[in-house]
Amino acid sequence: MTEQLLLTGATGFIGNRVFASLREDGWGVRCLTRRPEVARRASPERDWVAGDAEDGEALARAMDGCRVAFYLIHGMGELHPDWVERELATAERFSRAAARAGVERIVYLGGVAPAGPPSAHLRARLETGKALRAGPVPCLELRAGMIVGAGSASWTIVRDLAARLPAMVLPAWLDHRSEPVAVDDVVAALVRATRLPLAGSDLWDLPGPEALSGVEILQRSAALMGRKPILLRVPFVTPKLSSHWIRLVTRTDYRLAAELVEGLTSELLASRYGFWAAAGLPEPLHLEAAAARALADEAGRLSRSAQLMEALAGALMRRA
Repeated sequence: MTEQLLLTGATGFIGNRVFASLREDGWGVRCLTRRPEVARRASPERDWVAGDAEDGEALARAMDGCRVAFYLIHGMGELHPDWVERELATAERFSRAAARAGVERIVYLGGVAPAGPPSAHLRARLETGKALRAGPVPCLELRAGMIVGAGSASWTIVRDLAARLPAMVLPAWLDHRSEPVAVDDVVAALVRATRLPLAGSDLWDLPGPEALSGVEILQRSAALMGRKPILLRVPFVTPKLSSHWIRLVTRTDYRLAAELVEGLTSELLASRYGFWAAAGLPEPLHLEAAAARALADEAGRLSRSAQLMEALAGALMRRA
């Protein structure tokens, strides 16, 4: 008999990718959505169930018969003033519903803890993980920083800046380091998390193989595209100001870009290494390999105007 699990966030950047890998690993995957009719039209091959993460009874029904539940739910800040508190309440409700349904494990993808004070975006992710790990069902929390892959908001910002700006200002906060990780490696980690021995709640970071500054990430991504933008250091540009010019250049939603940029005001480095070896997974891809895959995945998807913008930027860089 096929083992069942519940996948929340099934239509999102990670959820869409992890679905196929979970199926290949032998799981029966039940996907939670608030709009099952729309979801079935888009992906009729999936098992969709109706439910809202804020409805504990609906969650318990959706989880009935599932051994594992994936928590890939995350809102964004400016939608309501008590955003972080509502995120925590949702996580606690999810954990209680899992217990009522007899779920044996929750798998959660969160964010790396920053060296300094977290942004609201990161604070919500960290507090959500803490709430899930404190709940009645054991939770394995995996934390990732920048995920490199087509569709990732943080990668889209990097990719568009590198491709579209003949010259760019470099605020001091771009000197902070992170450990970018390929989306394929994150998906492999999430699949392995369903079967990894787990005595109780635990957490691991999912770092890529290198600690790189924002400047290095931009330079190396630009080089992959045959670009060499002029870089100008301007130490007093704030993250808030940066998010305004980022919105003019990239495809990422402004609110999301502002939250992500705010999270870069201190270093984002792993505090617990070793997951790849502990899980029996190969070392994660380096930035160039991950970025090359992302560029290949999104090739041909750009609008005509975006293609013209990037062609013009490329011509200007070659002239410079």
